[in-house]
Amino acid sequence: MMNTSKLKEAEERFFARYPGGFSNPLMLEIAKKHKVEKMNKLAQESFSLEQFESPDRIVEVMSKVVSQSSMVSVFEKPKFRDLAKAMNDSEKERMAHGLKAFLHGEQAFGFNLMLGVLHEYKLAKWPLLTVCPVYYRPGVEVFIKPTTVKGVIEHFELEGLQYRPQPSFEFYRAYRDRINSMKKELDPSLQHDNAAFCGFLMLSLEGAENA
Repeated sequence: MMNTSKLKEAEERFFARYPGGFSNPLMLEIAKKHKVEKMNKLAQESFSLEQFESPDRIVEVMSKVVSQSSMVSVFEKPKFRDLAKAMNDSEKERMAHGLKAFLHGEQAFGFNLMLGVLHEYKLAKWPLLTVCPVYYRPGVEVFIKPTTVKGVIEHFELEGLQYRPQPSFEFYRAYRDRINSMKKELDPSLQHDNAAFCGFLMLSLEGAENA
């Protein structure tokens, strides 16, 4: 299923380089730079179940999350902002209902509803689909950054997973399951935040190249 030895080696390199792991001053500085606590709070307060009465407001906050996230590329931010302004009422309802279903109901349905709207505007991109969920539920959901995902699958030999640029819930669910399984193999201090954990995996890829 995966190369556990490489995962353990990555953990050893990480703690050797950053004693204390995510509580290391350098790691805390990185978290501060990425505004992790602020972004999690924004998503968790804005996307709680009772907030979904206004699709306009939900889409507005989704645009805010995308624009303020350090994980989304500078090329995709303005495109999503323009999309949020261009959507008609029906499209906003579909997008908001999709996020609501993903976070609070049937995930596959919600994912595909959001994907459908983005696809119509030629913006069916992994980061745009996954950034809001990972801030809302950081210990469970995952952020799909194509270059990192492809590197993680290859380096840690995650069998049965093949990345595709066209988003699908099937791949999202499978990759999320693998990430959450990988966390359980490592020190508990690495397990609380999947965006940070995937950052650790990305650092480990760079470390492996330089080893």
